[in-house]
Amino acid sequence: MSLEKIGFVGLGNMGAPMSANIAKAGFALTVYDVDQERTTKHAEAIGAKPASSLAELGENSDVVVTMLPTGKIVTDAAIGAGGFAHSLKRGSMLIDMSSSVPGGSRELASTLVDKGIAFVDAPVSGAVPRATTGTLTLMVGADSDEDYARAEIVLKSMGNLLFRTGSVGTGHAMKALNNYVAAAGFAAASEALIMGKKLGLDPAVALEIMNVSTGRNFSTEKTIKSEVVEGRFASGFGLALLTKDVRIAADLATSLGADLPLVAQTIAWWEKAEAAIGGARDHTEAFKVWEEAANGR
Repeated sequence: MSLEKIGFVGLGNMGAPMSANIAKAGFALTVYDVDQERTTKHAEAIGAKPASSLAELGENSDVVVTMLPTGKIVTDAAIGAGGFAHSLKRGSMLIDMSSSVPGGSRELASTLVDKGIAFVDAPVSGAVPRATTGTLTLMVGADSDEDYARAEIVLKSMGNLLFRTGSVGTGHAMKALNNYVAAAGFAAASEALIMGKKLGLDPAVALEIMNVSTGRNFSTEKTIKSEVVEGRFASGFGLALLTKDVRIAADLATSLGADLPLVAQTIAWWEKAEAAIGGARDHTEAFKVWEEAANGR
């Protein structure tokens, strides 16, 4: 069976290595980014075709993969003025790998189905290092076995752990819930280190103890030592992006009528950090905001 023609939209920190792995897997690939210079350079580097517009990308694709900052941007890129969906043929597919709102994904899927275009949501976990090695974890929402099987062929070029989460939108829901747990864990560990420091504990020693005890989590093991204790604050994952994911989880709790105080407090804490230093900063810099608050500043 011949490989399908793939279009990839969004060549940022994650999209660039992800699209490179699609090209490496042998797919005929067309790429697009709002930054045309980036599009041209990246296409040349990986042996892909650069598209000068979303419409051109749609004309040259059987399957379009999006990796964009928000679901709204995905929707605009797909069905807005000049969007790629207007030039996709019936029988095409969109795989959205962004962190999007589940309800918005279902709405977009409904619109695309009317155009004869299938929709699969497949957000990722693993950050840039695993995007580069093609070993991302993927959470896949698909409305049929056929859609999942078709998407899986492309997705395996970017990830080695694929989980079918259910129907369309469940992948995006799982991504938000996972990142909420990660954000809550980072916040809890940060607060513990802040309190410990005020009590005379060395943060490095406190962290080492957590990591061989029951308090360990992803952040204590992978992030806080290098980024917070050693002062790098450069994990590569932006504050605005993590706050957005936690906000999606908090909004899901509200929409379900679920009285869940921890998710409400977690989003309040991350929004406080974003308001104080701006979403463009690394998410680990939230520690600085919380430490200042604890010190009455």
